[in-house]
Formats: sequence, structure tokens, C-alpha cells
Amino acid sequence: MPPLNWQKSTFSSGGEGNCVELAASAPARLHLRESDRPQTVALVAPRALAGLLHAVKEGGLSR
Repeated sequence: MPPLNWQKSTFSSGGEGNCVELAASAPARLHLRESDRPQTVALVAPRALAGLLHAVKEGGLSR
């Protein structure tokens, strides 16, 4: 697998740590990690991540 091109979330703080990073790979997979734990990577499908983000924005995950 070629190296991943990691990008910080626009919602991450500007300093060190506390950053969510995202990278894309084929076939249609997204890699997510926290900058302070780069060895731990979650692999998700774009549609699944879009569904999660939509639910969070709509308050669907609150208790």
C-alpha cells in the first residue's frame, strides 16, 4: 500500500495534539486517527462516516 496522505480536520485545534486526521485510499476507504495516537487507525467506508456525521449534527446520538 502506498503511503497515506493525512489531512487534519478543520475543526482540530492549531497546536500539537487534539487533532483528528483523515486519509483516503482505494477502493473507497477512509482512514481516521488521532494525531496523538497515530498508530491507531480506524478504517471506514465513506457512506458510514457520512451517516455518523449526519447523526451527530442532528443530535441523534445524544442521550
